[in-house]
Amino acid sequence: MQRRHDIDALRVIAFSLLILYHSAMVYVADWDFHIKSTYQAEWLQYPMIALNRWRMLLLFMISGIALGLAGIEGRRWRFAGSRSLRLLLPLAFGMLVVVPPQTFFQAIAQYGYTGGFAHFYPLYLTHGLCRAGQCMLTPTWNHLWYLAYLLPYTLLVLAAVPLLRWVRKRLGNAEPTRLSASLLLVLPILWLLGVRLWLAPHFEETHALFDDWVVHAESLPLFLLGYVLATRAGFWNWVRRLRWRTLAVAILAIGVELGLRWLGRHPPAGPMPEWALHVPWYTLERIARVTFTWMALLAIFGWGRALLDRPFRWLPYASEAVFSWYILHQSLIIALAWWLMPLKLGAVPEASLVAGGTVAGCLLLHECLIRRIGWLRPLFGLKRKPSPLTIAVEPTAGVTPLRNAR
Repeated sequence: MQRRHDIDALRVIAFSLLILYHSAMVYVADWDFHIKSTYQAEWLQYPMIALNRWRMLLLFMISGIALGLAGIEGRRWRFAGSRSLRLLLPLAFGMLVVVPPQTFFQAIAQYGYTGGFAHFYPLYLTHGLCRAGQCMLTPTWNHLWYLAYLLPYTLLVLAAVPLLRWVRKRLGNAEPTRLSASLLLVLPILWLLGVRLWLAPHFEETHALFDDWVVHAESLPLFLLGYVLATRAGFWNWVRRLRWRTLAVAILAIGVELGLRWLGRHPPAGPMPEWALHVPWYTLERIARVTFTWMALLAIFGWGRALLDRPFRWLPYASEAVFSWYILHQSLIIALAWWLMPLKLGAVPEASLVAGGTVAGCLLLHECLIRRIGWLRPLFGLKRKPSPLTIAVEPTAGVTPLRNAR
């Protein structure tokens, strides 16, 4: 298996951004979340949009890349069994233990629930909390939906390995030619544009797996593309070489999207010019959106290749810890926000305590409990602790195939 420190580092960074993103969800105005603070700001929508456009697609593409680097071709079905266990255990544990506090506070905030958690938990397990004909869909996986999607995507790749191996060979290891580079730049944008123009208006993003056509149409192709391009050295040299240009186009595109959104909320006074009435503003905004998404992904991989492909001392620890942090973080955010909101501390102190307390809680729970208790490790997606004999025989630390392919 190839060691790719940049991919592991990007994965740590991408998951870490979820803490900031979900912390901000408590405070961004007009966006639904499980609970909302009284301190809400409209301006938060703009940085949140800039992050939202690529954060989960980056994780799915990284997961595809990591699977491609894991060398699973000769052990596909054994890998399928171990991968299924390492994804399903945390997902089931999360739905039964980690997520219920989130829905408990949501039930109080949105459904007027007044009972205690001991009374709420059986209702959570039996889909029994309703108000005015509206019922909470429980048990639920909430923020853990990524795990539920990653498993079928992984199994699909494992089943399609012979075909994908043929595609890899056809691509070769050389840098893309002018034609293939043009296709790499344009085709993903056209695909994402088609999803946004023709699929998204008819189907909501549900994160419910079986009816989430928009998310599947965006995430699965990039997961497959990540797998195919993972070992193509020419592609990685190419994205590194183009990193300044892709970054510039990404900044321009998000500027256009956010500018159009701002104008839509704050139209100029007076009548619109005649020509402006015939401009397809919605289509232009969609074009800017998907251009930003793909250019941002290419820029992230290019800059990651340039700056992060080195054995940082913190990387082995962070690569293991980030998965348990991902599982824990949203429950900590919601609990902390719920307990802090009645104190009326002000927007900045409250938000800072929510984000900082979440980081501290994840760190303490992982360091003091999860990584040290053998039976807890698999429930948070960690490999079981190796025996002392294994440590003596295999002293190397860092990236592992299973960790990369998560």
